[in-house]
Amino acid sequence: MHEHPLQRFFKSLRERPVFAWERYQMRDVLVIDHPLCQAVFSRQGAQLLHFQPRGQKPWLWCAAKWPHVGAIRGGVPVCWPWYGRHPSENAWPSHGWARLLDWKLLDSSSAEDGVRLHWQLQLCDWQVDLHAHLGERMDLRLSTEHQDDMPCQLSQALHAYWRIGDVGEIALSGLEGAQGYDQLNRQVCQQEGELRVDGGCQRVFQHDGELQLKDHAWQRELCIDTGDSGDTVVWHPGARPLLGVSWDEVSEFVCVEAAAGGTDSLHLAPGEKAHLSLQAWAAA
Repeated sequence: MHEHPLQRFFKSLRERPVFAWERYQMRDVLVIDHPLCQAVFSRQGAQLLHFQPRGQKPWLWCAAKWPHVGAIRGGVPVCWPWYGRHPSENAWPSHGWARLLDWKLLDSSSAEDGVRLHWQLQLCDWQVDLHAHLGERMDLRLSTEHQDDMPCQLSQALHAYWRIGDVGEIALSGLEGAQGYDQLNRQVCQQEGELRVDGGCQRVFQHDGELQLKDHAWQRELCIDTGDSGDTVVWHPGARPLLGVSWDEVSEFVCVEAAAGGTDSLHLAPGEKAHLSLQAWAAA
């Protein structure tokens, strides 16, 4: 089992401040050390790369090696203002611009129940805000305001890579009966019983709310709530290689994502806002 690459920041015996900027693999990262949890954000993409409540194993997976430029694989990338391929511009990057750009950290604070952060990105006539509350739980909320005087289309996702013991020993419950689309087989599907992803999975379910990630290898269960996003995406590459990721690493994550607008793009009127949330907590 590989150690999370960002746990290196927490090995020192010296006391750390709650918030500290560091430089790692040519990126600026914000290291968070709170009595309830440890976490790391990247300024690029406002991407939560590491989250670990005290006394627990890491909740999020992150690739050990990052590209010199481009997206970091792992954590919770913000896919915005589209996720997947752009519907008309094939040369534009998959999953949008937000995960490739530096965001502004407008506010960070610490309290007994954890830390709160407010990240913001201004792009053309859009403003997107990411609010994070981390402690014993993980709570991410994305808000987009359309500031142009013409309507626009939008799709977005919080593309979470969950750290697990072994992809062959996990099961997802809470999707039973959900209708969806299997993008590997290119056909509609309906989930029957628990979902297992060993061998590859790329399904978009018409589902919102809570589901359970049962990790038998690590003997834990995480509750994941995709809010009222409309879609829950479950993805694992199976045997397909991932650029820059070793085969051993591939078995240590599964993606369960909150998404909106992928099937039918969200249409925003001038001044209208769109919201997306992702929460997680350890089952009792």
